[in-house]
Amino acid sequence: MDANFAPQPSDALLVIDMQYDFMPGGALAVADGDAIVPLVNRLAARFSNVALTQDWHPPGHASFASSHPGAKPFETIRLAYGDQTLWPDHCVQGSHGAAIHRDVAVDRAILVLRKGANAVVDSYSAFVEADGTTKTGLAGFLRERGIGRVFLAGLATDYCVAFSALDARKAGFEAIVIEDACRAIDLAGSLDAAWTKMAQAGVARAESSAVLEAPADRN
Repeated sequence: MDANFAPQPSDALLVIDMQYDFMPGGALAVADGDAIVPLVNRLAARFSNVALTQDWHPPGHASFASSHPGAKPFETIRLAYGDQTLWPDHCVQGSHGAAIHRDVAVDRAILVLRKGANAVVDSYSAFVEADGTTKTGLAGFLRERGIGRVFLAGLATDYCVAFSALDARKAGFEAIVIEDACRAIDLAGSLDAAWTKMAQAGVARAESSAVLEAPADRN
């Protein structure tokens, strides 16, 4: 067990997109997505700083296949900011599918960050939208609170978790993905590709036991 994974007052846990549309039966279901809810809650209880993200798309969002006549989900098209995978309609603002799972310990959160609200730009990352330039403000929020290291859990490992971890590194934060507290889509090898990119960027990889069983910080 690596004591370096013991949560500190200057750490934050980012809980990514634990929403009904990403759970089994949802519009963009991640296999076993609901199975990590109890573990995410156990992890959240160890952190002084917990932030949740929530995919929050307006109807007709540019990332929806239904917004492009003749297109099908999971095809790739070219938008103004680059290649865009098209998805089934999901996490539409105000819908049940966009709601955070009722069993997630939302009361632990100091911030719930809604992303993807720009109708013409997708947003996987908690830090920067898919155009690569529009920032969500999360980095500034964390810095103002003296946070220098982020742990990540949630859905999906190879998309919103990975993009958030990569952008956390670009913003100057240490980043640790808690592997067993995430689940992946794994579309056409996307999971292996995501882990490779994260390793190259210096994102660490940990099991939840290294966090939950680490000696509690007494400072």
